[in-house]
Amino acid sequence: MGTSLTIRKARPSDAESVARIYVESWRDTYPLVLPARLLSGMTVEGQSARWRNAIAIAAREAVYVAEDKDRIVGMTSMGRARDSGLGYDAEIYTLYVDPMLTGRGIGRALLGGAFAALAERGHTRCVIWAHAGNPARFFYEAMGGKPIAERTTSMMGVGVPEIAFGWTRLALAETSRTTSRSN
Repeated sequence: MGTSLTIRKARPSDAESVARIYVESWRDTYPLVLPARLLSGMTVEGQSARWRNAIAIAAREAVYVAEDKDRIVGMTSMGRARDSGLGYDAEIYTLYVDPMLTGRGIGRALLGGAFAALAERGHTRCVIWAHAGNPARFFYEAMGGKPIAERTTSMMGVGVPEIAFGWTRLALAETSRTTSRSN
């Protein structure tokens, strides 16, 4: 992405764009690991109401978006850790990038923005739960998240294995960019 990418708090008018990215990301990521009826039952209209509510209330869940040239290209939501037994005070509940725009630094920018927002609220340690079959798990590892726990949850009666990635400080791993020259 260019220099026009910004991370900002979501507004109620962003709900449909947030829902679109959420639904498209689930359909793109999970077709072989989650029940088809779950994925086909997800609609932008239904999710828009859920995200509009989350954005408007914002007490439990803060929602942020990545915007590029007035277009929402990613979304994340966060708040207090739901499993206090892990020793982390914050949790990123969702982090999704438009499936057509992955690999362009949007996810890294969103994660960095989420960490900054959590730090502003006084949090110091963060966890993210990811489906074990989600390729994003490798992204979380590259960003410095360490696997800290596993669990199986149920979605429509199907066991879904998940892995928790933890950050003991709200900072992304430094990445080294190497270039190679062809002879």
